[in-house]
Amino acid sequence: MSAHPANLALRFLLELAAWTAMGYWGWTQGRGLVRFVLGLSLPLAAMAVWGIFGVPGDPGDAPVAVPGVVRLAIELLQFGLASVLLVAAGRAGLGTALAIIVLLHYAVSYDRVRWLLRQ
Repeated sequence: MSAHPANLALRFLLELAAWTAMGYWGWTQGRGLVRFVLGLSLPLAAMAVWGIFGVPGDPGDAPVAVPGVVRLAIELLQFGLASVLLVAAGRAGLGTALAIIVLLHYAVSYDRVRWLLRQ
């Protein structure tokens, strides 16, 4: 699988960027306590889903084993949501850039994608 350290580092940075984008969107959606609730709860929920559901044999042990296609869908939905939320928060350039980098990452990680689809 795509276990090259640079690719793993990029994936980790993309995860952080996605969760930051979710938090940024939440922060822009209200005032006072609403900002804090949305700005923290959305990325924390996304992190929980990311960490709870995994494919046996994929790096990191997840408490709930799911088929590879489910894991791939979770990843793509989170990255896609982050990109859309950046656009919705008025950061279309950042949302587009995130989406392009994610697509390039998955293109380079084609062996992992193929592996996930076979699990």
